[in-house]
Amino acid sequence: MFNHVKVDLPDKLTRETIDGKRYYKVPGHENKKLVSVTTVTGFQSAKSIAAWRKRVGNEAANRKSRRAASRGTGMHTLTEHYLRNEELPKAQPLSEFLFKFAKTELNKIDNIHALETPLYSFKLGIAGTVDCIAEYNGELAVIDFKTSEKPKPEEWIEGYFVQAVAYACMLYELTGIIVKKLVIIMSCENGECVVYEKYHKREYIRKLTQYIREWKLAHE
Repeated sequence: MFNHVKVDLPDKLTRETIDGKRYYKVPGHENKKLVSVTTVTGFQSAKSIAAWRKRVGNEAANRKSRRAASRGTGMHTLTEHYLRNEELPKAQPLSEFLFKFAKTELNKIDNIHALETPLYSFKLGIAGTVDCIAEYNGELAVIDFKTSEKPKPEEWIEGYFVQAVAYACMLYELTGIIVKKLVIIMSCENGECVVYEKYHKREYIRKLTQYIREWKLAHE
């Protein structure tokens, strides 16, 4: 059984899609539109994704993207129910396979502060839904759950850490709680489950402000 810690956080934010880009509205502050942090990080990775699509072709890229989205959604659903101490729902075999390989790492989580919880920052002008904020190996962390065909080199996943540190900043602004580290748990189709941990949050906070600045220059 996973222990859950009561933290005063938003119940929900209102989502709005404008020109294919996601924004959030905070109840009581409907005049302020906060861009989704995934939209901001996605803007940074757009060029590399476009180059990949050109290299493999649209048909293959669409097929791989659909597969990735399906396995990721299924894995997230199983993980969320597991961490909520709930009965696991039925899922596609691939998602169940990935969940099984991640379970050893998931069992290192406890004292869960947030799970699929909306967060926002007026200072940064961003919002989003965090996968998990909890203790991992006894240290409070922003934890993101990812799936992949095989482990990715760290230099490929800078955006994952930038997104995680964004949630760390939002949590601090809303509650004053400071996380110790950023954790990415990546379950892979080749049977590996890899954990990436980062303690140097300041480096990714600088990158986050750069991402936001470049987003604003291009869209505002």
